[in-house]
Amino acid sequence: MTPNFRFAVVSDLHVALSHTIWDHPSRFHLVEVSIPAFESILEHLTQLDLDFLLLPGDLTQHGESENHQWLQERLAHLPFPTYVIPGNHDVPVLEADQQSIGFHDFPHYYRKFGYENTDKLYYTSHLLPGVRLIGLNSNNFNAKGEQIGCLDAEQLLWLEEVLAAAKDELVLVMVHHNVVEHLPNQSNHAMASRYMAANATQLLEILQRYGVKLVFTGHLHVQDIAYSNGVYDITTGSLASYPHPYRIINFSEDLSGKQQLTITSHRVESVPDFPNLQSYSRKWMGDRSFSFMVRLLTLPPLSLPVSQAEQLAPNLREFWAEIADGDALFDHQNFPQKVRDYFHQFSAVNSSGVPRLIDNNVSLSL
Repeated sequence: MTPNFRFAVVSDLHVALSHTIWDHPSRFHLVEVSIPAFESILEHLTQLDLDFLLLPGDLTQHGESENHQWLQERLAHLPFPTYVIPGNHDVPVLEADQQSIGFHDFPHYYRKFGYENTDKLYYTSHLLPGVRLIGLNSNNFNAKGEQIGCLDAEQLLWLEEVLAAAKDELVLVMVHHNVVEHLPNQSNHAMASRYMAANATQLLEILQRYGVKLVFTGHLHVQDIAYSNGVYDITTGSLASYPHPYRIINFSEDLSGKQQLTITSHRVESVPDFPNLQSYSRKWMGDRSFSFMVRLLTLPPLSLPVSQAEQLAPNLREFWAEIADGDALFDHQNFPQKVRDYFHQFSAVNSSGVPRLIDNNVSLSL
């Protein structure tokens, strides 16, 4: 039997020391709260009997060495093991520059947090007897030196070797980019596809073939649980973005071998300087939503004229906040039928149209 255990997931921290914060008027990330919000979460987590903590990437604002240094020093003082992987913000350049660490520098900052025995940006670790973590790297660079989201061929071969040897083990996979679609037609949409690994289909096939059931992702900044042929992709919203969530997860197995994953989600409600963080942050997101929604409306499949999109966009001010919050339900009755039907696809409903609220608090039978 696999032992029962408890762990937490905090994603997309975007840690930014105050003197490193970018003052960009249109940024969605409320990085001012990254450190105090993380401290608030750690205060809660250290009161629990946690076995480990997972951080699925975008640990820092934009790969600044000072922010990586702060985080690794803070993690070293926790009473439970922590495991990290890089996100696109953590390794934004191949070679170090005045702002960011280089791609290959990442493991050196996190030797105690998964990278003890490797200079690769991926690793495997035994968490508990019969429980294995595989931390993958979904960040790469093309021939032009541009950052892309995909797993290289060498890593995929390594993954198959690890999974082939991991017989009779419960395997948890952590990777920054999404593996299963969390939004309608996410893998093909001009705005959403970049949040999925470019070779997600290939990765998913490998995981399914070896019976991996649980994948923990980030990057998209939403609370969502997606499922595909035996694989749950559990993505967690950003600590530095509304609704500032984190998850506490319990795994259990009974005497008959039935396995269950019980997920509870929490939000950071306030931090110093932001006593009403939830309402402030939701408004922050809404205030920056207009151009985002106009682009969504004018792109396929809706392809609305700009004039019509600009009329509808103010009514969608809360759209992304609802998506980020998880378990969203949409029915814009005053919209044209085509537009209404499109946004209804984003609702947390089953194939029969019945609400299925599983994004935040749920028990999954594995």
